[in-house]
Amino acid sequence: MNEKCLKVLEFYKIKEMLLNRAESQLGKELVKEMEPLTDIKEIEKLQQETDEALSLIIQRGNPPLYGINSISAEIRRTEMGGSLTPGGLLKISDSLRVSRGLKGYLKETKDDKIPKYPVIEELIDSLRVFKHIEDEINNAIINENEISDNASSTLRNIRRQIVGKNDAIKDKLNSIISSQTQKKYLQDSIVTMRDGRYVIPVKQENKGSVPGLVHDMSSSGATVFIEPMAVVELNNQLRELELKEREEIERILAKLSDLVGAEAADIGNNENILKNLDFIFAKGKLALEMKATRPILNDKGYLNIKKGRHPLLNAKNVVPIDVYIGKEFNSLIITGPNTGGKTVTLKTVGLFTLMAQAGLHIPADFNSQIAVFNQVFADIGDEQSIEQSLSTFSSHMTNIVDI
Repeated sequence: MNEKCLKVLEFYKIKEMLLNRAESQLGKELVKEMEPLTDIKEIEKLQQETDEALSLIIQRGNPPLYGINSISAEIRRTEMGGSLTPGGLLKISDSLRVSRGLKGYLKETKDDKIPKYPVIEELIDSLRVFKHIEDEINNAIINENEISDNASSTLRNIRRQIVGKNDAIKDKLNSIISSQTQKKYLQDSIVTMRDGRYVIPVKQENKGSVPGLVHDMSSSGATVFIEPMAVVELNNQLRELELKEREEIERILAKLSDLVGAEAADIGNNENILKNLDFIFAKGKLALEMKATRPILNDKGYLNIKKGRHPLLNAKNVVPIDVYIGKEFNSLIITGPNTGGKTVTLKTVGLFTLMAQAGLHIPADFNSQIAVFNQVFADIGDEQSIEQSLSTFSSHMTNIVDI
């Protein structure tokens, strides 16, 4: 389709409106790729999608689409035997939740004998649900940075020991910093950490009076951070437990990733279906907000727009127009005063044609008819005299010659 025409008729502004109705980046990608088509059968299929989405939204409300993510990188990783991060597994879980939610969304509207929404039903029926994988992930992972104690009994036990070991170390250190004998050697009566080990701040001149390992020094050099010998072994035991915790977490993530990998093909296919559904329902949402209807398409060059309203004008103020052309006559001259609506009428006819051929409904009354054209051309600009702007006039002439 002619690029200049798409711009002049503000088709890209309609795409921008549609972008804002898509829930996911995947759906937005399809919106960006959307262009008017010229095959009437393909266009009818796109119009059917929009019509079904609009009907479902009116009947059931907006579908549960929040949580659609691009998971292709995660799927490839599991297929190669790799482990996913907690964040990657949560993306998989979200995708599975959306797929399951859409099954429930459509369930009450389905009729086994006669499909009410054949296009959308086929897409949703193709989604695979893996509730056990979804539950395993959600049971084990709290957020992108935290694994739940419920992930395994081993992890729960290790963490319980870590809590006990931390308490034992703090008790021992608190007894040291509370001691009248030791207090005089300290810069502050506090317990802090350096390199993952508990230490106490000792005055530089007293470091020889507190037996232990020096881990750090303050920027001024007045304080050294010492790990007292009394807690070295406890700190060692704590570090061992932390290493065991890390190993157990890695095992849990590997196990969950294996579950995903076993169903990688179907979960990956879900992503493509969800992307299409997000795009289709974005078209339905836009149609609902515009109070748009499905146009009757023809390939005979016949247009009959009933009470058409330009979609970029305020719906409360816009004056609907009736335009028909292509049967008794195929040329139309529109006359009238300035600000009388001539340009808006031309743009409405052109934009409705582009919208319809892209599979979008048009803001007009039911049974409006739109023709499918191989090309749409437009030369629309502000009214100016040759004296005011010869360059503008020349530009228009060049464009008309091209047309």
